[in-house]
Amino acid sequence: MPQLARRIGRAKPSAIMQVAEKAKRLKAEGRDIISFSIGVPNFLPGEHVYAAAREALDKDSGQYGSNRGADALLDAFIAHMAEIGLTGYTRANCATGVGAKHLIYNLAEALLDEGDGFAFPTPYWTSYLDVGEIVNADIQLLPCPPEQDYKLTPAQLDAALAKKPRVFLFNNPSNPTGMVYTRDEIAALADVIVKYPETWIITDDIYNRMVFDGVGYHNFLHARPELRDRVIFLDSLSKTYGMPGWRLGLMAGPEEVAQAVTTLNSNHITNVPEIVGAAGVAALSGPQDVPQQKCAEFQAKRDQVMAVLAEIPGVVCPRPQGAFYVFPDVSVAFGKSHGGKPIANDIDLCNALLEAKGVACVPGSAFGEPRALRISYTCPTPQLAPGLQRIREFFAELA
Repeated sequence: MPQLARRIGRAKPSAIMQVAEKAKRLKAEGRDIISFSIGVPNFLPGEHVYAAAREALDKDSGQYGSNRGADALLDAFIAHMAEIGLTGYTRANCATGVGAKHLIYNLAEALLDEGDGFAFPTPYWTSYLDVGEIVNADIQLLPCPPEQDYKLTPAQLDAALAKKPRVFLFNNPSNPTGMVYTRDEIAALADVIVKYPETWIITDDIYNRMVFDGVGYHNFLHARPELRDRVIFLDSLSKTYGMPGWRLGLMAGPEEVAQAVTTLNSNHITNVPEIVGAAGVAALSGPQDVPQQKCAEFQAKRDQVMAVLAEIPGVVCPRPQGAFYVFPDVSVAFGKSHGGKPIANDIDLCNALLEAKGVACVPGSAFGEPRALRISYTCPTPQLAPGLQRIREFFAELA
């Protein structure tokens, strides 16, 4: 029979979704499961978002929409960016996609030829590696271990960009670590980037409204506006507005990049559904009380998780200041056993934790850091304390 394309051999299913599906199966079998696995915010947007979607449905023309995105949506996004200090963009600088993941894939297609360098820090969001492998890029990982708070240093970046990768992808706040770069840290990295004009810069900053402790969100363009001709900013409604299933991602950057993504949209999706776009306008330009309230709640949950982890001997966790993840180094458990089952690595640990305690977490190796595991603490509040208690008990029972 005919063969599949070689690129399919490089494509992998999402490791995060595999854990989530396993937890779902166990729950369907009657197990008491608390999931800290999938990165969904677990809240719904304000009623004004649904009202806008219903109104758009009532007025539906049944026609195709814009490959780039509806004018009203692009204008709402431009105003939204201006609120975080990213100003001067026009509709020609922007494009939409079916979620930020779709935009990352389109950008990989638009910017990377086979064998081109694609650099990003480790730990990374799983899809970065997956997309890079599908397009057959030369992936260049920049290890940022817990000993340096999971953050990239200027010296590391300098060494990486000296190799002239075509694309450098940067995530702030970070999934999976929740780490947020300070103004000074961003400025120091931007000073390095200026030296290497051959490299495109993608800032995947979809958690930019979910920052704690007054640290604030900072972008390379704040520090070095002259980088504007090669920085591409990514945003999404999924996390900030509790709309992951609506699948709406947004990007802003140089006109030629936005046009390339728009052209790919014309071949891949034609357009983001008009009803989704109308909901996006309402989310971006309407009342912001729901995301602001949830950000405060997530900060409190972060504190609750960190307090419990601090009580587990040998577990080390740099303090996250954004998103809704913690990423502890749990290697203290390796070489031990639980209930007679040996734990050699992070995958063994997560499997044992799920089987023994009914708590689902994602192994750190899915993100390029096998000493860790990821806890997404967006579960319903009544589940958080019991889930954390089960983790504490699990580590106490190691032999």
